Amino acid sequence: MSIGRINRTKGIALAAITSTAVAAGVILIQGAASADPAPTLAEAKKQVAELQHQAEVSGESANDLRGQISASATRVKALQAGIAKQQAQVDGVKRQIGSLAVAGYQTSGISTTAQLLLSTNPDQFLSQASTAQAFAGQQNSALRRYQVAQGKLTDLQASEQTELAALQTVQAKQDAFKKQLQTNLDAAEKVLDKLSAADRKRIDEENAKAVEKARGERPTRDGDRESDDKDLPNVPASGRAATAVNAALSQLGDPYVWGADGPSSYDCSGLMMYAWGKAGVSLSHSSKAQTGEGRPVSKSDLMPGDLIFYYSPVSHVAMYLGNGRIVHAPRPGKSVEIAPMDEMPFNSAVRPG
Repeated sequence: MSIGRINRTKGIALAAITSTAVAAGVILIQGAASADPAPTLAEAKKQVAELQHQAEVSGESANDLRGQISASATRVKALQAGIAKQQAQVDGVKRQIGSLAVAGYQTSGISTTAQLLLSTNPDQFLSQASTAQAFAGQQNSALRRYQVAQGKLTDLQASEQTELAALQTVQAKQDAFKKQLQTNLDAAEKVLDKLSAADRKRIDEENAKAVEKARGERPTRDGDRESDDKDLPNVPASGRAATAVNAALSQLGDPYVWGADGPSSYDCSGLMMYAWGKAGVSLSHSSKAQTGEGRPVSKSDLMPGDLIFYYSPVSHVAMYLGNGRIVHAPRPGKSVEIAPMDEMPFNSAVRPG
């Protein structure tokens, strides 16, 4: 082997070794980059709060489809009842046609002329022939009724299939929002899992204290508060608004659970639905839908009991208490609490009832 060929072989081998080393180095760097360092306690709280908020956004988007699903399911049920009724009508006409066909067959063995010639009583036969013509008319009428009834049945069945397809589409969309909600909650839990045991314990203790404080602020039966906290708002409400406010405050400390509307857990729109329901006012289980279920009021004209909506598009609702305070079910991982009105971006407000 020549010296030049040996050198070329060594060069190729060296290049291969170098490429392998570079590739290994890239992999190691990527691996190090993907291994995110544990967040600080403050960073973890911020990340978890954002993920839990995004979970609530998905939850309220899923809630917003409740009305569509309910309305579509009602239409499907009505169509199915109509189909059953129309099917019974079609079956009745079919039985009538069958009876007429059997009777007609029994008299159609020979021609009308032959029957006249063979008849021992021509006058009686002619009378029967007239009856037969009327009988044939009944058959034609029954056939026409059947065609109309069957046509209506076919239309109803087609409408049912269209409505079922629409219902399934909306349900699939809601399922996607619910899946995203859970994905965000799982991501928040992974952030917490990166914390030290001491930091995780500290967060748990803070949450427990917040729940204990909120439950200690619940109104008693005579309307007075169980807490001596002077920062609690004075709620000068009356009538149905007072009933709604008191109902909402009575749930302080109850956990946020998506889709819940009581009696021991709530999401944001579920709490408003529950509270105003106690005052005899029906609300949808959706913050977006609730924006249209009351008289719009400006921020400067807010009164206790009014519903305040946050973010754009709307994804959260709270109840105004007066003095710049609200009561609400904040987000997953939190409980019903009293909070400053301006801690979230204001969107709009309505006055139910």
